[in-house]
Amino acid sequence: MGVGKTTIGKALAKNLTLEFVDSDYEIEQRTGVTISTIFDIEGEDGFRNREIRMVTELAERKGIVLATGGGAVMSEDVRTELRHNGLVVYLHRREVLEQLMQEREPMYRQEADVVYETDGRSPQTAAREIAGEVRKLWQF
Repeated sequence: MGVGKTTIGKALAKNLTLEFVDSDYEIEQRTGVTISTIFDIEGEDGFRNREIRMVTELAERKGIVLATGGGAVMSEDVRTELRHNGLVVYLHRREVLEQLMQEREPMYRQEADVVYETDGRSPQTAAREIAGEVRKLWQF
């Protein structure tokens, strides 16, 4: 997230005279809903299963620059497909994300009534737990 997969991928494809394909975009086009909607309805496991199928299919295509979602690499099947069907480029841009967090986090914390750590929680769980905190604060 935030490393420039789409921007750099499109520029790379243009430089190489190849087609640019984004796996997240393709999933959204086929399902007719956003990635966040898929997460809300099917959870991360449901989305990851869709992502594995999509990346596996797209990796078989020739003459493309493929941008995958950041979590795609967590699947051994995806890694195998990518390794056997193309050249893999890893965009690493930690300093940008760290800089944004350093700049923004103090302001977010200063203004926040609730600070909630989302790591490892599904969107449904996060929403339910945050709703509980909001109810306590608003007393309803």
